[in-house]
Amino acid sequence: MIMVKAILLNKDAGYFENGGVNVMAFDDIYPEGHQSGVSIILHGNRVATNGDVRFEQTPGQWQPVPKQGERILDDEANTITTSLSYPDKDRHLRGFNPMVYPDFEFGYTVTVKGTGESVTVTVDLSAPVPERFLGKLCFNLELFPGALFGKPWMMDDAVGLFPMQPNGKPLPLPPNHPHTGDFALPDARGNLHDLTSGAYNPMTADDLIATPYAAGKIFVSRPDCPYNRLTVESKGADIKLYDGRMNHNNGWFVLSSEIPAGKTKNAVEWVITPNAVLDWKYEPVVQTSQVGYHPLQPKTAIIELDKTEIKREIPTLYKITANGSEKAYATAGEEWGRFLRYDYIRFDFSHIRDAGLYQIKYGASESSVFIISEDVYDHGVWQPVLEYFLPVQMCHMRVSEKYRVWHGLCHIDDAQMAPTDYNHIDGYRQGLSTLCDYQPGDFIGGLDAGGWHDAGDFDLRVESQAGEAYILSLIYEVFGLDHDATAICQQTKTVEIHQPDGKNDLLQQIEHGALCVVYALRAVGRHFRGIIERNLRQYVHLGDSMAMTDGIKGNSDDRWLFTEDNPRRELTTAAQLAAVARALWGFNDTLGNEALRFAREIFDAIDPEAIGEESGWNGRNAVTNAKIHAAAELLLSTKDGKYKDYLIKHTDLIAGNIAHNHMGNLGWVIARAEDAINNEGFSAAIRKSLPILSARLTEQSGETPYGIPYRPHIWGAGWGIQRAGFEYYYLHTHYPDIFPPDMVYDSLNFVLGCHPGPDSVSFASGVGAKSAAVGYGLNRADWSYIPGGVVSGTALIRPDLPELLTFPYLWQQVEYVMGGGSSHYMFLVLAVIKMLKGKDA
Repeated sequence: MIMVKAILLNKDAGYFENGGVNVMAFDDIYPEGHQSGVSIILHGNRVATNGDVRFEQTPGQWQPVPKQGERILDDEANTITTSLSYPDKDRHLRGFNPMVYPDFEFGYTVTVKGTGESVTVTVDLSAPVPERFLGKLCFNLELFPGALFGKPWMMDDAVGLFPMQPNGKPLPLPPNHPHTGDFALPDARGNLHDLTSGAYNPMTADDLIATPYAAGKIFVSRPDCPYNRLTVESKGADIKLYDGRMNHNNGWFVLSSEIPAGKTKNAVEWVITPNAVLDWKYEPVVQTSQVGYHPLQPKTAIIELDKTEIKREIPTLYKITANGSEKAYATAGEEWGRFLRYDYIRFDFSHIRDAGLYQIKYGASESSVFIISEDVYDHGVWQPVLEYFLPVQMCHMRVSEKYRVWHGLCHIDDAQMAPTDYNHIDGYRQGLSTLCDYQPGDFIGGLDAGGWHDAGDFDLRVESQAGEAYILSLIYEVFGLDHDATAICQQTKTVEIHQPDGKNDLLQQIEHGALCVVYALRAVGRHFRGIIERNLRQYVHLGDSMAMTDGIKGNSDDRWLFTEDNPRRELTTAAQLAAVARALWGFNDTLGNEALRFAREIFDAIDPEAIGEESGWNGRNAVTNAKIHAAAELLLSTKDGKYKDYLIKHTDLIAGNIAHNHMGNLGWVIARAEDAINNEGFSAAIRKSLPILSARLTEQSGETPYGIPYRPHIWGAGWGIQRAGFEYYYLHTHYPDIFPPDMVYDSLNFVLGCHPGPDSVSFASGVGAKSAAVGYGLNRADWSYIPGGVVSGTALIRPDLPELLTFPYLWQQVEYVMGGGSSHYMFLVLAVIKMLKGKDA
């Protein structure tokens, strides 16, 4: 292989390039998610990231991270220079995870300079490293493990293979270390100690340093493969190869050099040489729905190309028969242009309606095999959400599937009141008061029923619980779904998958969500934030949720309930409960009536005009929008004129919100309530604003080749796109002359495989020819998935790399959640089915 001559800074792109090699420097800002610092892309794949100064060789998501300052790109010097400092104490206040910062404040710069085929990374400190931090403060570079298992590495004269599991043992601990002695191991329950106690604590786990696999001056990853070869040479301290999974299950392999004593200038100097293959080009990717298409729906494949590719092939659709395949259609693709780092063409084959198996080929690239059939969505598409995902996520239940137990009866010791004036983890904060009669540590009875675990975190945040029950209620309301494949018994707290019990599974799931929210409101007497594990040892729990607590009420392992003063969230909960009540009537009238009572009480109790701040998530505007949402749902549930009057009173605000698509967009809500409002002036104002919204959505949809508003950020955009399609369905069905149906189809196709990047997979696990078969759920430690769970999806590696890695611990790419992830997807599939039946008629 002949090498390209030099790696050069592309100032417009914001990173270094050398053919198929890219080196980013501090463009990303998410070190906890393995997405920051110096990052290296080799021939389309991110192989290394988080090149930065850290206080540990194998840091986890709760370890200190720096505060990033100025970033200077100098194309003449061929450098990117970034100023950073420790500590970033503001991050603790604004973030979701508490961090304990060492008592060493300093600044530093990281300079990345292109030199020939390499980049030289140097670190300059504002002060030398104090003796107490020698051996701890280091420069790290993390290597993505998912692509390295079983692959070779070299360190000077030593060689090895990257292992599937972390091997070895921690280095000996110094005398009087807090992890020595009686507390070297967790107790029989696996934790149950304060965050600062001696048992295993994810915040201090990096005090236990694993024995490095090797140490030396020159390290080579994947010497066997020119497309993945990466060489790192240290001009100073040794490079050590660590396995970050020894400390944290979600760790990566780490190259680390300790910063030596007394040095500030060139405290670290690494020369990194990513191997560049001459004339490499990104292979075309043919993106289609991994499930297929109904004969009557629009059908467009998206073909993703290297931005330097000039040659164009003819996309060809083949029909697969018992005797092989035959050409069904071929035509030149429609040039769309550049999006992120790739060029795109579109191949429209909507006129193909014959049922059967199909595949699209573009040169040497090909799509998965997909189906065209009138019953394409009738089996195994939306059903896994209701048959697998929702049952598996059910809290306070034992969930079985024939021989398999997904998890035992869990959390029946819920819950105690959380401490006051306390910033916990994952967004849970308790103010100076509990806001109710319960005091910190008091046991709160009646909370051991209902709810779904949120992804792998096992907590029950109110917006996830009420939000999930709300979407399921709208599914029942719009589509009248009646499906029975699961036995659910609230009395025995048991669930048996694939065992019908004569009851509608959808209504049983709505009931389960309502039980969690209504029982908590009843027990506490006010709005609550949620229920969550009390310490990090429990929070990072992998495996059966039954093992998280001992099931005995009132002791030191019970989960905590948090309250909050959040009028926007409270009113949103009221809106959701009002819709849940409608679904429950006729199935569980008592629970439905209580849900409605709480919704009405919340509506009456909160006056947005009393809120001083106008903007912000809890400002007057946002709270007013939430109250409008609640009024619409309460009107639909009660027909009470006071809710109609409230909506009419805010006609101008609602119309403006719809026209400008402001935070808390109300268009889809009002579409459902307009007939019940039945006011000519109101309708005239709303209908005047709708074309403005439609034009805005059309403009945003035109920004991507996928036909949907899509502006990728760090997190995968799948959930947001599903939600947009869900909301848009109501706009289309109520105002079809203003909102054409395309965005509903395109949103579903995006989730089912038509999305950026080389992995054209269905975000819905277990659905379609290829799907996200490794998800961030309760079984993520087994590199497995939950059928019907919908992952967050393709993320953005700044500034322009779409990425969906096969790795179970990247929550920003493969997490499952409640409150919209799978239920919005289920709604979309059912919406497409209903739209197509109407089209057929």
